[in-house]
Amino acid sequence: MVENPWTPAHQAVESSDYAELTRLLDEGADVNEVCWGMTLLEHAIDLEGDSALQSGTPIDSRLTAILLAYGADPIPQPPGRMSAVDLADFYAHDIAYRLISRITSAAASRPRSGLWSWRRSRKGR
Repeated sequence: MVENPWTPAHQAVESSDYAELTRLLDEGADVNEVCWGMTLLEHAIDLEGDSALQSGTPIDSRLTAILLAYGADPIPQPPGRMSAVDLADFYAHDIAYRLISRITSAAASRPRSGLWSWRRSRKGR
């Protein structure tokens, strides 16, 4: 039997289980915990962006909003990994980008890369 590699909070993010994530945070789960080199916020933004890219549907920002409301720090960047701001930029996750910008000036003062339009143009090939 393969053991689940995620912490309960990361599993809630991975499953997009908003109620469970909120319950865990209410019960004291660390909103900035790191699992497999990703914070919960980085995991949420990556999941939301990748899900939208794969499905062609608009980005759902509920996980990001929940984590930021509970005080997730958007600044940490594990060495060699993309930060929450980088991931929001990469996926053109404008809602996450705006939410982070309201919390910190890090996103607001950073130039956008425009990778999303390039990735979308390559998707149909």
